[in-house]
Amino acid sequence: MLGWSRAQFALTACYHWVFVPLTLGLAIIMAVMETIYVVKKDDFWKQTAKFWMKLFGINFAVGIATGLILEFEFGTNWSNYSWFVGDIFGAPLAIEGIIAFFIEATFVAVMYFGWDKVSKRFHLASTWLTGIGAAISAIWILVANSWMQHPVGMEFNPDTVRNEMVDFWAVAFNPVAISKFFHSWFSGWMTGAIFVIGVSCWYLLRKRHVRFAIASIKTAALVGIVGTLAVMFSGDGSGIHAAKYQPMKLAAAEGLEDGGPRAPFSIVPGLEIPGMLSILATHDINGYVPGINDLLNGYVDENGVEHLSADAKISKGKVALAAFKSYRSLKDNDPEAAAEARKVLEENIDCFGYGYIEKPEDLIPNVPLVYWSFRIMVGLGGFLMLLMVLVLFFGWKGKLENMKWLQWVALLSIPLVYLAGQAGWVVAEAGRQPWAIDGLLPVSAAVSSLSAGAVRTTFFIFIAVFTLFLAIELRILFKAIKKGPEAVDNNQ
Repeated sequence: MLGWSRAQFALTACYHWVFVPLTLGLAIIMAVMETIYVVKKDDFWKQTAKFWMKLFGINFAVGIATGLILEFEFGTNWSNYSWFVGDIFGAPLAIEGIIAFFIEATFVAVMYFGWDKVSKRFHLASTWLTGIGAAISAIWILVANSWMQHPVGMEFNPDTVRNEMVDFWAVAFNPVAISKFFHSWFSGWMTGAIFVIGVSCWYLLRKRHVRFAIASIKTAALVGIVGTLAVMFSGDGSGIHAAKYQPMKLAAAEGLEDGGPRAPFSIVPGLEIPGMLSILATHDINGYVPGINDLLNGYVDENGVEHLSADAKISKGKVALAAFKSYRSLKDNDPEAAAEARKVLEENIDCFGYGYIEKPEDLIPNVPLVYWSFRIMVGLGGFLMLLMVLVLFFGWKGKLENMKWLQWVALLSIPLVYLAGQAGWVVAEAGRQPWAIDGLLPVSAAVSSLSAGAVRTTFFIFIAVFTLFLAIELRILFKAIKKGPEAVDNNQ
């Protein structure tokens, strides 16, 4: 049952992330285009912006549907998780629903139906605020996700059996959340840019809407290059946070069995750059990066701090669990014994989640999956960056419309940017297994008490429904793309 619940949640999350990055990226690109229209007062840019807005709207609507299903699954498939940390995890999701959806719902309507009803500047503001609303929505969802990666700002209450928020600002400004938001948001710029470039190159291959296509490519490439540079910068921060808060994830992503100072960075198996991982993880070539074996067996870092072995953490965790059970059974009948049990619990609370782990090997994520997903993400990111630089350069030189090979490469690269994004989330989520909340609650203790048959049935229903959603969106997108932008001369 646990396996089917994980598979269902992964399915929903992967489908949802098909729509989100394009929403984030197109929001910026169409806002830039409309800004050019307002500044230049050229109706060509108005029609260009309106075309990409149409595709944005199609993608935006389907993304909302999959996102709602994803949130419902926390209550259906992961009810123990929701009970255990609902006071904390629910707060950013509630804020996301109240603020972000309010902004998006208000200004999306103005953006689509207000062209001839409000001033140009107000309409432009509405377009930008639609993009800002999408970004705010992403912020709070990623605050919730990042808390699962690095839980802060809470205390465990043994009376309610819940973790309760004690510092909202610690949760909101979790350093992992800040890096993860910028990394995800700017990767959306990259997705939107490659999508616009690829679709525009389709027009070039068919010699349709040439001026529109070249203008769209230049705008999207500029946005995408800025976004990719920001992805690289925020990725550096994410690496440092992984080294500090989730060292097992970093070790798995590098396939690092035995770490230490001057840890090498693995390009592919058998090809390494000495000391590079230490530089990336600690910004110091002599920085200590623990490997999988170090984390299981315990180690002493470069500052002389001793880190417990997995066996020691599991032992402390089981002591904490036993003390918790004793406290719960004694608190009404023997206050003194209950107080002593609570003291033992508090002394071992930092390893509470490890009490659910059966053996140290269970703490190792799927290393090949995480290792290769990281390389797919980075490799495709580098390739797509080069592609955007090339189309921008030849676009400005006036040569792109005659370079069919580059147009085909750009068109066929649309699936690759989605693959890069999915690979990044595999690293983030599969890399922290077996934890639902890192170090606090394993997935085995977070799952609902459902029958495997029920989850398996809904898994296949979701496959059918989500595939139908995707097919409908693609059909509508292809129809809109085939029709092309309105009021833009084919010969321009």
